[in-house]
Amino acid sequence: MRTAVLVSVLALAAVTLTPMSAQATKDPTPSPVSTTSPDPYGLSGLSTETVSYGSRRRQDLDVWWTSDGTKRPGVFLIHGGWWSSGDKKQMTEIARSYADLGYTVFNINYRLSGEAAWPAQRIDALASIALARKHAERWSFDPNNYVVVGFSAGGHIAAAVGTYGDGQRGLKGVVGLSPIISPLRAYADGATSTDPYKRKLRASAIKLAGGCLPRGKCSRVWASMEVAWHASHNDAPVLTVHSTDEFVPPAQSQLLKEMLGQVGVPVTIFTAPGVAHSAPLYREMGVAERVQEWIADRIG
Repeated sequence: MRTAVLVSVLALAAVTLTPMSAQATKDPTPSPVSTTSPDPYGLSGLSTETVSYGSRRRQDLDVWWTSDGTKRPGVFLIHGGWWSSGDKKQMTEIARSYADLGYTVFNINYRLSGEAAWPAQRIDALASIALARKHAERWSFDPNNYVVVGFSAGGHIAAAVGTYGDGQRGLKGVVGLSPIISPLRAYADGATSTDPYKRKLRASAIKLAGGCLPRGKCSRVWASMEVAWHASHNDAPVLTVHSTDEFVPPAQSQLLKEMLGQVGVPVTIFTAPGVAHSAPLYREMGVAERVQEWIADRIG
């Protein structure tokens, strides 16, 4: 698997995908007859499936796996979109790239902030992982060896999973591309900034909190949203990637590095020049390879 880490981003972007089957299962306990291959010629051995982990419309995920009976490390992907928009479809190309590297991939949707306030998004991510672990044999997945990768708002959710409780069983690493580690900092930064993206991020954090400001009874919700405040010694190592001048600055991750460092958990912050954010940042030269190598070091 390590030999495939240096596959170029341009080569991955050139892959042509076959759409998910319209008949994919929506049963929380999936049936073994609803799979479809993204490779009609059967050369890659990949299969895909869409399953639900809850009763709400957006509580579903796509699974990509190789049906060869081998237990494979897992990669969970969480899309971005200000917590209020976006869809797992945005991650299809990236999901395929990790499946081609030999991982079992879970590309998840979650309830958006317009439907449910925090902590619904963290609850949904944890429920996705629980479903994957329950049906690990079906998807050739090693439930004790996986990482969670999130983009922007999805990076916040991924990091929140990583610091939830006293560590998550089987979780070996968390990756955030432009992750919003501190909604409170985003709230403060957006109050005085003339940057329209920072102002939008402030409004989005308020919406995630159910429309309330970080004071009074709402303080508990905002405290729950702060990833670094929940650091514990059994949390998984973290890699975050930021552009030096983007609207979610590297300073967002520095607080997490300080807090996790106090309990002995390593955090690596990688910065790239420019202003690219989230998925466009991931596609910058060398970034995807850097992330893939870090993941391979964690779960191999």
